[in-house]
Amino acid sequence: MRIRYGVIGSGMMGIEHIENIRAIPGAKVTAVADPFPPSRQAAREALPGQELVVFDNHRDLIDSGLCDAVVLATPNMTHIELLRDLMQTDLHLLVEKPLCTRVEDCRWVVEAQRGRKQILWVGMEYRYMPATARLIAEVRRGTVGDLRMLAIREHRFPFLPKVNDWNRFNANSGGTLVEKCCHHFDLMNHIIGNPPVRVYASGSQAVNHLDERYGGLRPDILDNAYVIVDYRDGQRAMLDLCMFAEGGENQEELVAVGDRGKVEARTPSGLVFTGLRDGEWFSPTVETATDSRIAHTGGHHGASYLEHLEFQSAIRNGTPPQVSAYDGYLAVAMGVAAQRSIKEHRTVEMIEVLF
Repeated sequence: MRIRYGVIGSGMMGIEHIENIRAIPGAKVTAVADPFPPSRQAAREALPGQELVVFDNHRDLIDSGLCDAVVLATPNMTHIELLRDLMQTDLHLLVEKPLCTRVEDCRWVVEAQRGRKQILWVGMEYRYMPATARLIAEVRRGTVGDLRMLAIREHRFPFLPKVNDWNRFNANSGGTLVEKCCHHFDLMNHIIGNPPVRVYASGSQAVNHLDERYGGLRPDILDNAYVIVDYRDGQRAMLDLCMFAEGGENQEELVAVGDRGKVEARTPSGLVFTGLRDGEWFSPTVETATDSRIAHTGGHHGASYLEHLEFQSAIRNGTPPQVSAYDGYLAVAMGVAAQRSIKEHRTVEMIEVLF
């Protein structure tokens, strides 16, 4: 069965999805919708020589009958409006992160999805980066013992330019800790495996975008933060985010520590370090994580390609999504709690933000 894809939003991430789908046998992008002419042209150029129907309105794509699945990759603040239309269809959906910018809208999606037979998958490709996937597997098999602490560091470049500069403002993106860090909060929840209960955060806009103006307004997005999350069963996780740190060797580093040992994963180097407490001090095993299935590396080290393989497998086999609407909802709620913690200089209980 060939899966026919529609892509709504053909900006940077939309094009990455198109390129990944193009590299997968048994899948084809048949339609694209985007109101911005340069983005529509970018979609045509990403599929040279292929028959492609291009719309300027998502409703025309929905009504076209050309698609079995849709990738939603539009600006964050538009997701809820588009999902209200998409959730009424029989299309399988892959929704780029964040699911929505507001917790109450995410909750609506969770409830609406309960009545649908088709898959809704939230695009959290960080789970599929080979080094991170290897760390997750080691934690699952008990290598570190009883997991107690998880640290995630992302030191990276500033936000990239987007159409109409929408990602420069909290009102559009949901804030940096929703827009960027829902990835990290999803990883925490996925690895630790029980509910987050409270969030402490400190952050600011220290370096990036200070001299920029859009319509006379200065960007208000954070560019650095520390976030600590307490979990129900006593585990804790920490995020160290810096978005003016593009000079380092690795962008993402994860460290999972339990009562038997620890495992570290680094991207893009792919290095994975595993050390046990009953072994020789400071002598971990070191391996480079790879995944032979990756046929297109793209902008996320092959993770988006692997995500699409799993999404298509779920469609073909009728299995649940690996990243559900609820997963997306919880990650956004944690980002909202962290943003509130910074703004109000206090600890935020998760019960305060969950609807």
